Amino acid sequence: METVLSKRIIPCLDVREGKTTKGIKFKNNVDIGDPVEMARFYYKAGADELVFYDITASYEKRDIMIDVVRRVAETIFIPFSVGGGIRNVNDMRKVLLAGAEKISVNSAAVKNPEIISKGAEAFGSQCIVLGMDVKHVKKSEKIPSGYEIVINGGRIYTGIDAMKWAIQAEKLGAGEICLNSIDADGMQNGYELKLTSLVSENVNIPVIASGGAGRPEHLCDVLTKGKADAALIASMVHYGTYTISEIKSYLDSCGVKVRKTW
Repeated sequence: METVLSKRIIPCLDVREGKTTKGIKFKNNVDIGDPVEMARFYYKAGADELVFYDITASYEKRDIMIDVVRRVAETIFIPFSVGGGIRNVNDMRKVLLAGAEKISVNSAAVKNPEIISKGAEAFGSQCIVLGMDVKHVKKSEKIPSGYEIVINGGRIYTGIDAMKWAIQAEKLGAGEICLNSIDADGMQNGYELKLTSLVSENVNIPVIASGGAGRPEHLCDVLTKGKADAALIASMVHYGTYTISEIKSYLDSCGVKVRKTW
């Protein structure tokens, strides 16, 4: 008998200059709180995991804020993924030693795919998450899926097809993919289901859907129709519209298996 794994609900803390921030389509970010306090709140509220992105580290060509990572790790006791400004295996080691369980690589992996295989070799595939920031574009010979990888916080179009990159990253040793739709980011109108299902159907590693959650129904859609293994949430909990317990209770009522916290 096949075991059905629980779907994971993962609050995302985008951090800029030491503050949690939220934007729309990667623009017009507004600071909304202290990441350490917010991490503690979501841990106690029943989050299955937590994601922390230092969103300007790559663009500013600087190291990740390791002191904030350490303070968050001391506060929570659930898996914790960290990304932003990680350029090599030594940067990964620093983040893991600061208390994170997983490292997310995004822009650096596009520029140097070897970072995925080196990280997987050093720490195990389960530690390496590929972050993919994706924009819907016109289909072409170069971008047959119609979805292009964009790096440096949505600033640079790469000419890389999202589906091809996902498949390549899995072969290189990525243990998980966090798939973020730039078009849906912060809009709260629902996840990009076509993109999510496309990637989920073409890789054999877990896919975390990101970008667009506004209501519990959106999570139900992406975890069923979108075939995602987990859903990243931000605005809908950051602004107090819904609690994690309310979201999980709704998913349970829809027949989606989740870890109970209510």
